[in-house]
Amino acid sequence: MRGMMLRAIWLALIFGLPATSRAQTNPDLETYFKDYIGLTDEQISAIRGGRAFAKNLHSRMADEIFVFGAVYINAAPESYLRFAQDFNRLRSVPGFLAIGEFSEPPQLSDLEALTLDSEDVKELKDCKPGDCKIQLPASSIADVHRLVDWSQPNAAEELDEFVRKKVLEHLINYQREGNEVLGIYNDKRNPTEVPEQFRYMLGYSKALPKYLPDFYNYLLSYPRDKPANVRNSFYWAKVKFGLKPTLRIVHVLTLHGDGASEPVYAIAEKQLYSSHYFQTALDLTFCVRDTTDPQTTGFYLIKTLGSEQTGLTGFKGSIVRKVATDRSSSSLEKSLSAIKEALEHGE
Repeated sequence: MRGMMLRAIWLALIFGLPATSRAQTNPDLETYFKDYIGLTDEQISAIRGGRAFAKNLHSRMADEIFVFGAVYINAAPESYLRFAQDFNRLRSVPGFLAIGEFSEPPQLSDLEALTLDSEDVKELKDCKPGDCKIQLPASSIADVHRLVDWSQPNAAEELDEFVRKKVLEHLINYQREGNEVLGIYNDKRNPTEVPEQFRYMLGYSKALPKYLPDFYNYLLSYPRDKPANVRNSFYWAKVKFGLKPTLRIVHVLTLHGDGASEPVYAIAEKQLYSSHYFQTALDLTFCVRDTTDPQTTGFYLIKTLGSEQTGLTGFKGSIVRKVATDRSSSSLEKSLSAIKEALEHGE
């Protein structure tokens, strides 16, 4: 039950002197804040003044959680990109058990540090389609039982090697064929079709296709139709949320804006796989300069975080959902404040 709150904890794990108030802001940004996010003039003024702000957004169904946050940072937007891509910093953050960036092309050695904990080993041993504690397609569940000799003392090592090979195969297939190979999770009675879930979740965004249509389309059509100003990278992480260690594989798409109407950077962190909790997740980050003041060196850091999870319906689920959404917005606000502090003080 507490697992549904982990989106908030994930935010807190990653991002662990007030800016000068701005009298005006980018007209497009003002429209976005008001028409798409529903911010009041007072809330926009607070963001301009350097205060971190976050709120939960309306969801179409109970399994969805969307959170918006923004803050003005008196530093160059390039500093955020360096901060976000600093894997050495992430390795020192409590809760990150292991993390690694994939080579280009990805290699099995990129996953050398990936191992499963004893609880996951036990759960995979007992795993069967429709009744598994780890999100997997039916074919992978069958492969686990076919290829791992559970009677041998080195079964855990065999399983680690199997998982590394499966992760590499999954990523390579995705890089060749895109969303359709993300597959179906058969761990529950009702299967989850991941590509359809992702399409549905991305369909929530009305601003992205309007302001960055090529970037939006690329998120759906990858690896086809790649914009020239977009860079792809991939990483994996094993994170301890306080409950189960969770393996995640993430595709990072970084757009470098090439016009005055585009953000300096737009970054999409697209979940390709999660062993627990999140069926689908997409984090969008935008670094937007205030074009009304050519003298400024600062930028608005804007985040919209979306995820789809199970167990948020019914009486018990509604209680869990309320706690999860409350913690998600408060954690994002704290994260934005921590990022602002780090970037403005050169940490």
